[in-house]
Amino acid sequence: MTYVRLRHPYLDHPAPLPFAHRGGAADGLENTATTFRRAAAAGYRYFETDVHATADGRLVAFHDATLDRVTDARGRIGELPWSAVRAARVAGSEPLPLFEELLEEFPHARWNVDVKAEPALFPLLDLIARTGAWDRVCVGSFSEGRVARAQRIAGPRLATSYGVRGVLGLRLRSFAIPAALRVGAVAAQVPEVQSGIRVVDRRFVETAHARGLQVHVWTVNESERMESLLDLGVDGIMTDRIDILRTVLERRGAWA
Repeated sequence: MTYVRLRHPYLDHPAPLPFAHRGGAADGLENTATTFRRAAAAGYRYFETDVHATADGRLVAFHDATLDRVTDARGRIGELPWSAVRAARVAGSEPLPLFEELLEEFPHARWNVDVKAEPALFPLLDLIARTGAWDRVCVGSFSEGRVARAQRIAGPRLATSYGVRGVLGLRLRSFAIPAALRVGAVAAQVPEVQSGIRVVDRRFVETAHARGLQVHVWTVNESERMESLLDLGVDGIMTDRIDILRTVLERRGAWA
């Protein structure tokens, strides 16, 4: 069966897509406005981030459920008001941004947003609708149920990627094993290897492409791995090392 899908405007950029993972987190200032500004200055237009909702419903661009690992504060974001979370500093110096602030500051950027917890889903969809950012955001999550709910609520205006269950189904399909797959996703966003098992190979990429899906691989920081994945035909790479990825793509004549 041949799958024909209209290209979502989110993907309206020459592949392979270079993603600044958490803005380019190699120096530890992940998911901060400073880091995203640096990525933008380096020519990046695709950014990856994560979102959590505070106890009073503000949507924070932050990876962990707690502040403990990378800030000078402690506590679970979902149990704290924004007034407390905004006082925390990444690496002791950088404030946590609201995702709405990032959308506003970088009006030409495309955002891959990992919804880390269920309470963040509705605030994110509300923000996308309120700002008209349908073409600028792709919603992902490890939870396939969460992104499926997002898709049902928002409809085809919203770009989504597969969660773990969707990726597993696609991997099974790559071995000609029948598996249910959600219709409407635009990408499979995957690690190269998971738990010692290879996820991304030529068979996986070809199966995704046959369904009209792009393949974006995270998190790749070594030039040799980037080259190998690009040789397989992947459509995007997420990296902490934005300098290395740009160099690789420029060398291949693929930086756009």
